[in-house]
Amino acid sequence: MLLSLIVIAVSVVIWVWRKRRATPSAARLAAEGWLPPERQNVDRSFADHEAIAVVAALERGDWQPAAQALEATGTDWERRSALAGIIAEEAAKDDAWLRAWEAARPGDSGAALVKAEAKVAVAWQIRGTAWAKDTTAEQFMGFHRVLEEAREDFARAAALAAPEDPTPYVARIPLYKGTGASHEEMRKLWTEITSRAPYHYGAHSGALSYWFPRWCGSEELALEFAWTAARTAPPGNLMTMLPLQYWYHHLDDDAPDVAYRSVHLTTMINATLMDVAACRPDHPWLADARHLLAYLLTKQERYTEAVEQFRLLDGWVGAAPWTHYTKPELAFCGYRDGAITGARQARR
Repeated sequence: MLLSLIVIAVSVVIWVWRKRRATPSAARLAAEGWLPPERQNVDRSFADHEAIAVVAALERGDWQPAAQALEATGTDWERRSALAGIIAEEAAKDDAWLRAWEAARPGDSGAALVKAEAKVAVAWQIRGTAWAKDTTAEQFMGFHRVLEEAREDFARAAALAAPEDPTPYVARIPLYKGTGASHEEMRKLWTEITSRAPYHYGAHSGALSYWFPRWCGSEELALEFAWTAARTAPPGNLMTMLPLQYWYHHLDDDAPDVAYRSVHLTTMINATLMDVAACRPDHPWLADARHLLAYLLTKQERYTEAVEQFRLLDGWVGAAPWTHYTKPELAFCGYRDGAITGARQARR
């Protein structure tokens, strides 16, 4: 892991250095409306003002905006999953307001969902993000203990939810990944999800991680899962992101420059560009797709197309690949400024 991070850091430094002399000045970028690193939000991938307001209220101990926001999602299951995850992350830090919510509204499906997800978030905090060989026995013990406690919470959340709501099942995917659930168990959970929301991107992205070789699957199973979804989903559901995600997570670190210009990767990127164009503008994962596209298009030296993505994202950098760097805002601006330079040179 450390070696991979070093390789990534060195590669971005070299790439930015190559572009440095031709990069426009900060004053010129500011005049054109581009934001400097210190004005990039590293917590959000897009301007999710509702989520920002909800988090601010939770930090004050006020749970009602969170409850109202979850209720307002209606049958937008993508949004419900995304918002519940954001609220649960806050509960994992301090759940006093969640206990007040449960006391005020016994049997509230939103509170039950957040409680279950928060326990999984706490479990992953205990474990950390290191490889298994670098994780202590004490971390593993705490991790599995909290995950096992979450099972009962998820059962309650599902019982309280509307029958057509896939969210309590989608939220279990990290639990299944963490406990090493069998393929049979995962496929049963997947049936529960897809019978309710067959093209739920958040669920597919989470499940793809389960099928990664690092966790419970293999390269063959992960690619089969990713390509099946990409080839069968209607445009606008972002499923073409799945093969691209696999490529990024498994090949990007060690890829030579020529790999970024391969027909295979270009085909995947073009498919995702069309998927993004067909996607509804308020899709909660659209910005994440754009962030990865901006990075890969820049690496492909398709600078004008990359700048189009960067323009829609500027100010919000809380997404991969930038979050894999120690300073996401610097990585984002480094690639962004390089793409701007490349696009200008191409017009000359």
